[in-house]
Amino acid sequence: MMFLGFLDDVLDLPWRIKMFLPSFASLPLLVTYDGSTWVTVPNMLRGVLCNDGGGLTQLGALINTVFTVDATRGAIINLGFAYMVYMGMLAVFCTNAINIYAGINGLEAGQSYVIGCALLLFNMIEIALGHEGTNNERIFAVMLLFPFVAVTLGLLKHNWYPSQVFVGDTFCYFAGMTFAVTGIHGHFSKTLLLMFIPQVLNFLLSVPQLFKLVPCPRHRLPKFDPRTGLLGPSGFPCRPGEHRLLKVRPEDEFCPNLTLVCAALRAMGPTHERALTRRLLGLQVLCCALGFAVRYYVAGLVFAP
Repeated sequence: MMFLGFLDDVLDLPWRIKMFLPSFASLPLLVTYDGSTWVTVPNMLRGVLCNDGGGLTQLGALINTVFTVDATRGAIINLGFAYMVYMGMLAVFCTNAINIYAGINGLEAGQSYVIGCALLLFNMIEIALGHEGTNNERIFAVMLLFPFVAVTLGLLKHNWYPSQVFVGDTFCYFAGMTFAVTGIHGHFSKTLLLMFIPQVLNFLLSVPQLFKLVPCPRHRLPKFDPRTGLLGPSGFPCRPGEHRLLKVRPEDEFCPNLTLVCAALRAMGPTHERALTRRLLGLQVLCCALGFAVRYYVAGLVFAP
């Protein structure tokens, strides 16, 4: 993935290539996966799959023709190959999520450092709790994350505003695949996504541009105003009345880019780059804290035995 990132930096690869190649890069990761493909069904949905007296409901029987459903309680479903597809898509998402949530000094390395610290803390908590049969996976994740966090902290020192080192796509793909490997082989892929809340929001905002529903400039970096030294939302020109839902005023001839960075600038107004990075990383910390709350409190209510 680092080589793909280097090629992208040098050759400026189109998006369709960048979405396609990580799928092949993740194949060795999926081939060596030896974990379970069973998933737990939330409490409120178990009655939909299984009758109180035992046996599957009509919906449960229908799902059982494709996947294996636990016929006693309807509590778990074996997704089989579909779970492998999900993990492949997770690897593609992680590698691109860091890459498209970028554009200001310190954001790429900063978000990777925060996510890495959160995942490292999660695995150390799990090791301390001593859940049976999970220690090897947690230790494996810690062995990967600890050096990654240390190296990223050193990079962040030089990538912070005003940056002396620019990470490019090379680091973004490396960081994303590191998270994907630890999440998949550490058997916490769902918890991994809880730490990616800003990246998920940024992806959802970007969907219309990524899929060419609206124009998508090659680079969607914030716009720098040399008079004030502040950043503002960038965008693309459009006709009055076009893309009305995306503009502040329907008659505007400028439509802002659909990224979380531009959305933050629209909400806060023109902002200095250092302050913008701090606020976005603060959002990342809050979202990771929310992820811990969901993992250790909400999940206990939803998936209680």
